[in-house]
Amino acid sequence: MLLLVYTFNFLDRQILSILAQPVKADLGLSDAQLGMLGGLAFAILYSTLAIPLALIADRTSRTWVITISLGVWSAFTALCGAAQNFAQMFAFRLGVGVGEAGGVAPSYALIADTFPAERRARALSIYSLGIPLGAAAGVLLGGYIAAAVQWRVAFVVVGVAGLLIAPLFRWLVKDPPRAAAPVAEPMGRVFAILAGKPAFWLLAFGAAAGSMCGYGVAFWLPSLMQRSFGLSLVETGQFIGALLLTGGVAGILLGGVLGDRLGARDRRWYALLPALAYVAGTPLFVAGVLSGSAAAAFALFLVPQALVYVWLGPVLTAVQHLVPARMRATASASFLLVNNLIGLGLGSWLIGRLSDALTPAYAGEALRYAIAAALLLYVVAGVLMALASRRLVRDWVD
Repeated sequence: MLLLVYTFNFLDRQILSILAQPVKADLGLSDAQLGMLGGLAFAILYSTLAIPLALIADRTSRTWVITISLGVWSAFTALCGAAQNFAQMFAFRLGVGVGEAGGVAPSYALIADTFPAERRARALSIYSLGIPLGAAAGVLLGGYIAAAVQWRVAFVVVGVAGLLIAPLFRWLVKDPPRAAAPVAEPMGRVFAILAGKPAFWLLAFGAAAGSMCGYGVAFWLPSLMQRSFGLSLVETGQFIGALLLTGGVAGILLGGVLGDRLGARDRRWYALLPALAYVAGTPLFVAGVLSGSAAAAFALFLVPQALVYVWLGPVLTAVQHLVPARMRATASASFLLVNNLIGLGLGSWLIGRLSDALTPAYAGEALRYAIAAALLLYVVAGVLMALASRRLVRDWVD
């Protein structure tokens, strides 16, 4: 059920990417404005509200916080279908971010409470499959519905579906005894512990650099396939959906399995594994973006699409072990604050802004070169993760 809810989390978050071109035409938006809708509009409250909502979840019921959050973000997703201009769509995307702020960190804590340390990376990786599954569902459903009816209907359909899932989740999922027990842990104490741990900051900023590129590429790749590779809306949905369901799923599962196995021998691997994956995937990704055909791009994207998802299980496991168990949801929310405010908030906007700036020189190919330049952020992420591995053993809490 947590995986199902997370799938809807990413479905509602990413559906705008496949609908970007009809939304842009209908509402008269620039690429920079589209980038803001895909990132900053969502990330502002999503990132900042995650911490107070995680504190509530740590002290009360994590399942209730997730249930209410699912209802809120689904309702605002449906409202996106009624937007008539940039300001209205921005406001509705803010609402989606408010709801989703309470979904992820409490879920991480529930999983960490339920599974032993030696199986935790795999468990968190299975939960993280909601990212490619939700994103794939978003582009596939959004593309088909928009092509058959209208882009507004796509928002309404997926929003209503989430509202129907919320009561089912609350009925089926119960808090483990430890998660249900109220804990009045001061926020300042959690922050003080994290502030003194370099591994936390290196992991958080490394993930933020990777997410800045990852979220940005995820948002703009459908537009690239339509503008530079000539695919239709439905063909783009099929291309991205197949890429996510093969490369994305494989990468997350691989990261979970290898993270548990290598991390059991040496905890530094929880950071070293993502570092190697980020750096290894970058050249292939750039080659795919600059390739001349959709078939060549798919072949070149497949391996790096897997590699850039490897980090999820190992890094999320490491974050759970930087604080005592009673602080896990709040620690996760603090990690997500850095990761999402920078990564999700700036990634799609940066690529959109670069595309606008490069348009006078490259015309219709400006987005291609903007994405290629942004992919270098994966190398930055790899370096920060490698540095984190050097401090992880010292900062670890069993």
